[in-house]
Amino acid sequence: MGQSHLAVLLLLAIAVIANAATPADNVSHFPQSSGVLLHPTSLPGRHGIGDLGSEAYRFVDFLASAKQSLWQTLPIGPTGYGDCPYQCLSSCAGNPLLVSPDALVTDGLLPPAELSDIPSFPKDHVLFGAVIEYKNRLLRSSFRHFRKNASAGQQADFKRFVEANSSWLEDYSVFKAISDNHGGATWSTWEPGLARRDPAMLQQWQERLGEEIVEQKYFQYLFFSQWRRLKSYANARGVRIVGDIPMFVAYNSADVWANPHLFELDRNGHPTFVAGVPPDTFSADGQLWGNPIYRWAAHATDGYRWWIRRFRTMLDLSDIIRLDHFRGFDACWAVPASDRTAVNGRWVSVPGDDLFRTLREVLGKLPIIVEDLGIITPDVVALKNRYDFPGIKVLQFSFDSEATCIDLPHYFPTHSVVYTGTHDTDTTRGWFEKASDEERERVLRYIGGDGQDIAWDMIRIAQGSAANIAIVPVCDLLNLGSEARMNWPGVAQGNWSWRFTEEQLETKISARLRELCETYGRVPKSISTQ
Repeated sequence: MGQSHLAVLLLLAIAVIANAATPADNVSHFPQSSGVLLHPTSLPGRHGIGDLGSEAYRFVDFLASAKQSLWQTLPIGPTGYGDCPYQCLSSCAGNPLLVSPDALVTDGLLPPAELSDIPSFPKDHVLFGAVIEYKNRLLRSSFRHFRKNASAGQQADFKRFVEANSSWLEDYSVFKAISDNHGGATWSTWEPGLARRDPAMLQQWQERLGEEIVEQKYFQYLFFSQWRRLKSYANARGVRIVGDIPMFVAYNSADVWANPHLFELDRNGHPTFVAGVPPDTFSADGQLWGNPIYRWAAHATDGYRWWIRRFRTMLDLSDIIRLDHFRGFDACWAVPASDRTAVNGRWVSVPGDDLFRTLREVLGKLPIIVEDLGIITPDVVALKNRYDFPGIKVLQFSFDSEATCIDLPHYFPTHSVVYTGTHDTDTTRGWFEKASDEERERVLRYIGGDGQDIAWDMIRIAQGSAANIAIVPVCDLLNLGSEARMNWPGVAQGNWSWRFTEEQLETKISARLRELCETYGRVPKSISTQ
């Protein structure tokens, strides 16, 4: 037997062992099901950006009609420079841009006259600058209206929200109010005493910005109220929400400003090391993300309180959590903050086992999906299996030059989640159009077709794969090209803006997806989150 055949047999054996190692109780925890990936900003609507109004409810109805059990989003926190949902101003706060002005009018929290002159926004993408200005004006008007006209019940509800979320809401609201008064500048450029949170100076600013701080709390109250209402609607129709927790947080965030002892910062508050990934076949310089590295000893000392709060908040907003960059919970690539590439980084051990054990002790069984792409070592696999976390598979990666036979869909572990593509990849149609002749040939041989309907060919492959969960981005349901791509990794501007229009999501798409789910046994089933 040749060496190549031995190598293939070895890889097959590893795949079988990995699949067999999956604890049996998790098969019922994540039953065979199907879902759709769509960030709410990509929903249709007249206010320049998708929101939590009627179009979100209509999308839930589409999912239910198509026999979908899951709606996966990207992180839903408030975004900063670059509008990236993976670089949020808070690990717990919601994005006020998602608040529906129409729902505010319906709820009596915004005068109808405020919507009498809506700007003419493009339908197929978000102009973030214009939308931010417009939405902030409406939100401030709603706050003034609330201050003057709120009923006793509404005031009491707002007070309960503030008290229940004070552990993160106070710091975030103060941070955001001060940031707005500094033109959004990074907190380390504020007055030194304010950047260091000197008690006397901080109190002065809190007194000066008292009303603006309450205003920020009100914006969060609106977001959480509308989100919870939408989630309840989805759950009642058999649709569960899959949220997203990034491994790292943005440097310019309330988390780092309010908790500098939890991050690797110098005495001036600047990062000493930042996160990234090492050089590989795709990038000779690696990737330099710039997020500050956690000071894990400090997290362990206080019993991972910050992480517990973060997970508890996300479990309130979603039914299942997708954990981004899971590899970083075993070891992360730490790069000196002064470097301009990730070449000189080093692997730093992370107490992921201790963290997840603590989270499970406090929060119970964790309904988590992990993004386990990249350089995955046996230690990472062991950590994933120890806590019963299903990893992900991306169909576009199954046919590239680095793929082996065990990367094909019929070898996927049962306890896994398959995607046709993700927010970081091209759309399926765009990917196929740019693929090499060799890669295209492998795809066509596998699907047994001509590729004229490639997006739905791959959707069928995902639905028929061995993975318990299959998730498809909306752009693939619509068979769109690269114009619908959500993110181009390594490109700082122009991402996250794609939207679909109301007429694109036709009834026949729902029927086609429903037929596939029925064919492959992915009709809705209850998903335990306990």
